[in-house]
Amino acid sequence: MFVRNVIQIGAVSALCVLSACGEAQPQATPEAAPSVADIAEKAPQAQVREEGPQIGDKIGEEADSGLADAAAEALAAERAVEARGAVVLTWEDLMPEGEEERLAEMYQIQMAEMYSSPGGVVEEGSAADVGEQVGTFNVVEELNGKTVRLPGYTVPFSFAAKAEVSEFLLVPYFGACLHNPPPPPNQTVYIKLDKPMPLKDISQAVWIEGVLTTTTQRSDLADTAYTINATLVEEYEY
Repeated sequence: MFVRNVIQIGAVSALCVLSACGEAQPQATPEAAPSVADIAEKAPQAQVREEGPQIGDKIGEEADSGLADAAAEALAAERAVEARGAVVLTWEDLMPEGEEERLAEMYQIQMAEMYSSPGGVVEEGSAADVGEQVGTFNVVEELNGKTVRLPGYTVPFSFAAKAEVSEFLLVPYFGACLHNPPPPPNQTVYIKLDKPMPLKDISQAVWIEGVLTTTTQRSDLADTAYTINATLVEEYEY
């Protein structure tokens, strides 16, 4: 399932080791480059940083200012979302209690039916070789009418070059409805835009923000149990 939208920031440190081989050669001129020994003798403070806190370190101080800037940007973005009154959701939040167990049972039944043919083999291109949508329209009623923010991948209804879209599907993983069976209806969201927008790259995950309703939609691509009237579409940064 798609990203539970958790961003982890890691720090990487590197240690450079200098070594010299062979016999030392006399310097030809005073301007010749100093040796490693000369540098170490004149700058004894240039030592490898030991693990753990050092004298002068401040509590909570970032070793890399870039990480501090990224954290500040993330905090500012989070506060902006809160100011708009949007609730950040994960795809699991759209599943009512007990739905995952019901879905697992439905998938087991589907697999048993698919492989019930003699030999248990599904021939490519046969009537059984169809990725049918499995699942229910069960929803979390408490989310109806709330302003939400949900990440996912876009699935347009048309694929014309540089086409502007005013509606599309939002799904939790890339390739759904295209090369893979659609997710369950309550894991597929119909997105309606106030203004058409160009949809250039369906492999780019996006944030969708708007009012979520439990309005169902049916289409040739997939059926949906939720609808979001989107007011904001932003790229999802990994």
